[in-house]
Amino acid sequence: MAHARARRNPADGRAPVRRAATGVGVIFLLIGVLGFVPGVTSNFGGLSLAGHQSDARLLGVFQVSVLHNVVHLLFGVAGLAMSRTVTGARTFLVGGGAIYLVLWLYGLVVDQRSAANFVPVNGADNWLHLLLGVGMIALGLLTRRDPNRR
Repeated sequence: MAHARARRNPADGRAPVRRAATGVGVIFLLIGVLGFVPGVTSNFGGLSLAGHQSDARLLGVFQVSVLHNVVHLLFGVAGLAMSRTVTGARTFLVGGGAIYLVLWLYGLVVDQRSAANFVPVNGADNWLHLLLGVGMIALGLLTRRDPNRR
């Protein structure tokens, strides 16, 4: 009788908070890259360096600029780098979540048609930033460390 060889789960031995931070980092990298892909980003020709005049929309909904996409890429790199330790992963998730909540508040108070909207953000971005902020903080606080894991 042939025995099937079980595959080792690559997540074995890693704390849940580290896996969560890695996953969030990968998602941010993916979103940052997709912001530069015509077709995935509608009105790609209207992509500006920064500012509210950028007409590009990721997935046809979320207003993006080069700056906005680079911020996503940097968050992704930070997530992957900080996920190497439990403390770093938790700091990334809770701290990054707090940053996104501040960005959500910024989006609520800024005049979206003014130069102050340099990121830029629109209503869809605001809702996403609220969900990201709450979700990242929840992941950082609710993924308890198992003493048997690194």
